[in-house]
Amino acid sequence: MAITREAAWKLLTDYNKEQFHLRHALTVEGIMRYFANELGYGAEADYWANVGLLHDLDFEMYPTEHCVKSQEIMREHGLDEDIIRSTASHGYGLTKANIEPTHQMEKVLFAIDELSGLIGAVAIMRPSKSVQDLELKSVKKKYKDKKFAAGCSRDVINLGAERLGWTTDELIEKTILAMRVDEEAINETCNNL
Repeated sequence: MAITREAAWKLLTDYNKEQFHLRHALTVEGIMRYFANELGYGAEADYWANVGLLHDLDFEMYPTEHCVKSQEIMREHGLDEDIIRSTASHGYGLTKANIEPTHQMEKVLFAIDELSGLIGAVAIMRPSKSVQDLELKSVKKKYKDKKFAAGCSRDVINLGAERLGWTTDELIEKTILAMRVDEEAINETCNNL
């Protein structure tokens, strides 16, 4: 079955309690909606957003089974195979699921998942603690420092950009713009958790 945003949020919060994970899910949801609209998939924007919201469904409770356990959970809840496959594809080459991202939406998710964490880490170090005034050059400076946000794989980000046919700079710049759209709403939601 297709899933509504409300049902996706409920499912996510059944398996995730930490604000960090919920903020990441909301951030990726917003980025995915942005790219759906920007890339000509506006009619599928809700679907893209739900994939973003649910992509790390299993990570908090089952980190060693990431992208594998989520498939099991989603099947137990009767979700469509399309969303199961799409959410798991972001772990390509990193998890046992090893589902290659082939659809444009899956390529976007693969590319922006790690990057959104890095951009978020750069933003919180700024006086504004926001992406609203964040520029590409600030992210590039931290991107080159392998010790900064070391858990965010630069190899995955670079490969994601390549799969989309973009430079890494283009991917970073577009993702910053995407993160600006919902930042205030995400902060409000997280403050009320």
